[in-house]
Amino acid sequence: MYRHSGKTTDKLISEESQITTRPNKREHDVLVSVGEQITISKLCMCLEKLGYEAISYTGWQIPIITNSVFGNARIKNIDNSKIIENLKNGKIVVIAGFQGIDEQENITTLGRGGSDTTAVAIASSIEADRCDIYTDVDGVYSSDPRIIKNVTKIDTISYDEMLELSSLGAKVLHNRCVEIGKKYNIPIIVKSTFEKESKGTLVENKNYMEDLSISGVSKEDGIARITLIGKNNKIGRIYKVFKLLADNDINVDIVSQSFGEHIAKDISFAIKEKKLDIALEILNHCADELDIKEIQSCKGLSKVSIVGIGISNNPGVAATLFEVLYENNVNMHMISTSEIKISVLVNENVAENTLKALHDKFIRVPVC
Repeated sequence: MYRHSGKTTDKLISEESQITTRPNKREHDVLVSVGEQITISKLCMCLEKLGYEAISYTGWQIPIITNSVFGNARIKNIDNSKIIENLKNGKIVVIAGFQGIDEQENITTLGRGGSDTTAVAIASSIEADRCDIYTDVDGVYSSDPRIIKNVTKIDTISYDEMLELSSLGAKVLHNRCVEIGKKYNIPIIVKSTFEKESKGTLVENKNYMEDLSISGVSKEDGIARITLIGKNNKIGRIYKVFKLLADNDINVDIVSQSFGEHIAKDISFAIKEKKLDIALEILNHCADELDIKEIQSCKGLSKVSIVGIGISNNPGVAATLFEVLYENNVNMHMISTSEIKISVLVNENVAENTLKALHDKFIRVPVC
């Protein structure tokens, strides 16, 4: 799998914006899929110049069948017959990532991290021993090295931990490619394109017994919170709210509920800030139907998280996290926990310092 630089795609999007600020989603996918097609043909030419037999395929030539959610399609099936046949004949197969085709033969794209997702999906389709992802970093780190200087490189990390880190803002691997790797047990190695000696980071099944092991601390900016006040406490009303948001492609995270006066419910949840306006428009339009008395919102938030095996069985972890927030005078808006992570919603202007403080507290940096 070869990942193109994205400059071509950026140029195409810039040209698109000169035509319209609200492009047709189908035609947008047709346009932005072109960059990968240019790259795979050039790569094959380079390989042939070096004396190797190579053949390129776009996502729809394979084909990689997806659903019809333009801009964020999900892979349903891959026909691996062309890949297997060419590999048996000694050819290098170069496949465009990030793209596919739906059952109506429309070109689709897979969204952010689509090339990684394509790579792991193809590896699972042909039952490969592993999938190597070459990127601009030499592995997965305990946090973002652009923010924190004393980060440590992780040699091996479990699918679950990597999935949480990817979902919580770490940009090394996309969460969808990790999901596929875990489902089909395909080890993933993250390596540097430029540092040949680096062993990278191996993502695979990993057992820790019952020991606490904090792998990383992550930060995701651009979060907003919506609070629905005084919602009628009747069965099915909450379902209608989240079904309405889901139908409009709005993902909801960190849901909390409290009871107000007369046993009415107040519900708060987090969404991407870029989806706030459309979410508020939808909810305000249906407020009477959904029995919502008042809708409040705030933006400019960040989600800061610690990830590691054994968190749920170690009550001291949450206490230590709250202690760090207290010592740094950080106000917490919401909290979410799982078996291997704790996430808190904080103001974006203190998120970076919060990330550093949590990293200093939880990550043990080896002394050289």
